[in-house]
Amino acid sequence: MKGALLLAALLTSASAHAGVARSWGVAMQAAPAADAPNAPPSIADATVRQVLRLSAGGDRLRLVLDNQDSASALTIDHFAVALVDARGAVIPGSTRSISFGGRPGVTIPAHAPMISDWLRMPVKPLSRIAVTFHVAPGQVLGAFHSFGAAKTQLAPGDQVEKPELSEAATVERRFVISGVDVGAKTPLRTIVTFGDSITDGVRATVDSDLRWPDQFAARLQKSGLNMGVANVGISGNRMLADGAGLNALARFDRDVLAIPGADHVIVLEGVNDIGAAWREKRHESFDTEAVINAYRQMVIRAHDHGIKIILATILPYKGAGYWSEWGEMQRQKINTWIREQKQSDGMVDLDAVMRDKVDPLVMNPVYDSGDHLHPNDKGFAAMADAVPLALLRQGRTPTR
Repeated sequence: MKGALLLAALLTSASAHAGVARSWGVAMQAAPAADAPNAPPSIADATVRQVLRLSAGGDRLRLVLDNQDSASALTIDHFAVALVDARGAVIPGSTRSISFGGRPGVTIPAHAPMISDWLRMPVKPLSRIAVTFHVAPGQVLGAFHSFGAAKTQLAPGDQVEKPELSEAATVERRFVISGVDVGAKTPLRTIVTFGDSITDGVRATVDSDLRWPDQFAARLQKSGLNMGVANVGISGNRMLADGAGLNALARFDRDVLAIPGADHVIVLEGVNDIGAAWREKRHESFDTEAVINAYRQMVIRAHDHGIKIILATILPYKGAGYWSEWGEMQRQKINTWIREQKQSDGMVDLDAVMRDKVDPLVMNPVYDSGDHLHPNDKGFAAMADAVPLALLRQGRTPTR
């Protein structure tokens, strides 16, 4: 009898742990100096409202705040979550307060994340919520997400409880919130999409939720798979060099391995390493094998944490500003290795999916946004459809 009770307790504990997924995610990066051309606006003594499309559903949720790229603490004194309608407007009466250790606000230390208390708030898969918070006066923003294909509202003072913000401006940036976790009584899983601007959704229709990870999340739900999809792409990100966010190897632990419920990661990265080397006239010293070894390192680290890793080939980009014949040779070398290697748990040949039938070095015009580097909404849909769901049927792999 005691053995049966112990087994039941272990199963209950395992189920409770398994029933958490990252339903929405973004990767943060250090904010540039206030006088830099691409610096984010000040959000001191301001209300920030961000509408987020969740991937997985659940019966409760919590927020993940990120100040890890900042050298200064950040105080936020008021948080709320609300349901929104099809237009993205807050539904009156749906606003709920978020707390941290039972308190309405929190100070996030420098270089630290912060996780809210759980809020009992049922959310459906692919539903949208508005996360609103007020930043205390005198605060300096040290971290943000530079894109995200969505608008954020900024308004003066504390208007957190208002369904409609007064004197609001909009920016295409993300602030403070790096994740929304959902919990459920049934097991949940998270798929992490890791990459650069193509994963971040540059050139997707703004506020449309048509980036390739967004459309992939919708495809999973239509297939009966209630999985969270956490998009941690950063526009301009590179495998080996900092710049637009930390380099891929440096941010892999926090942006992939630390995500609850993560059991698969899909990696699409490397084109910026090649293109930047040519543009910056560093191509003679460029080491293609170092990029390939970076993939190997991610495979090892993912497997050490029981996470399966799927590598995607680099998309064609002839015609883009930093394309060159030299760069094309490097892309072909890397893609050949991705196709032939056996270390990862799968491969998605996005190069084959996205290239033109007449000239395979360019993107199919039907999928090209016009800059010859980033897909349009149809191209993102083709990418989402290219991932074999069979690769995701099995969960975490045993750690080594």
